[in-house]
Amino acid sequence: MTMRGVWILLPALAGCSFLEGKLRDEPPPLLDMEEPLALHGEAEDEAERAALPAGAFSGVYVGDERRSLEEMDQEPEGLLVLRVVENSPGDAAGLREGDLLLEVEGVSGTRALRWPSEWRDVELRTEPGSKLRLLYDRAGVELRTELTVVARVRPALREPAERFREEARVGIVVRTATEVESRSAGLGPGAGAVVVGLARTSPWRKAGLRFGDLIVDVDGKPVAHPDVLLDVIRATPKGESVALTYLRDGKRSTLQAPVSRRASEITKFKIPLIINIERDGGFKTVSVLLGIYKSKKTPAAWETRLLWLIKLRGGDADHLEEVEEPAR
Repeated sequence: MTMRGVWILLPALAGCSFLEGKLRDEPPPLLDMEEPLALHGEAEDEAERAALPAGAFSGVYVGDERRSLEEMDQEPEGLLVLRVVENSPGDAAGLREGDLLLEVEGVSGTRALRWPSEWRDVELRTEPGSKLRLLYDRAGVELRTELTVVARVRPALREPAERFREEARVGIVVRTATEVESRSAGLGPGAGAVVVGLARTSPWRKAGLRFGDLIVDVDGKPVAHPDVLLDVIRATPKGESVALTYLRDGKRSTLQAPVSRRASEITKFKIPLIINIERDGGFKTVSVLLGIYKSKKTPAAWETRLLWLIKLRGGDADHLEEVEEPAR
């Protein structure tokens, strides 16, 4: 090629420069997620709840001990004491706001405490006048105390429902169960996960799960909180299945539900119109030989350029990959 040809080609190449675009760092919402309007609220079962046996009263109100978003993917290490009612059994036992309940021993044996539903279950299963022996943490020091529960005069306050979305591997939306729903399944109030949303391509939908099903057990582990279910989903590789036990119309059933992952697709292909490696959290850029090869990558998308001319861009799609249906 003559010098005159080079000078003619350069403006054309400059006009086809590598387009700098911000790659998404979060997967797009699943477009095929279905959330029936009738399931957006809680079940209207307050009259039924008021008629349930009230159980025992400790005067100790507990909550999730995980304090930051970064900790939400980890299992709690205990139950955070949010409030101790004055002159209650908990107050007499010396418990304080900020203590971390680790373990309880009572008439049903010894159990570790991780989720608020487990403490409520202990209160309901313990006869008034019975003693509970507690192991708790205060400012990094483990202590023990005894608490004698009394009869509850009126039902506990109703806890508002929480919704949880899982769009990376299963395509499901669940909410916390009401006290009536939980106790009908033999769980503590707030335990269990009610299915209120399913993607049309969800492998769990194909396996037989339906809207309104109450998931009570996953891989042999009681669902004391929807996060128990989500943790198992995150830990299960694509193509493998989890065992679900659920309640539908009062009948308990089980099924094997496979786990998928986000499908990946090329979203752009261009033929228009540098050694450096950079990392910044989940964002990575690589450039080789003055830009002959250049790539960008985030947890949700990627972009590669070859020879300044060929450009590929891809990443997470808005649907899950197909997986084989489990044998029935």
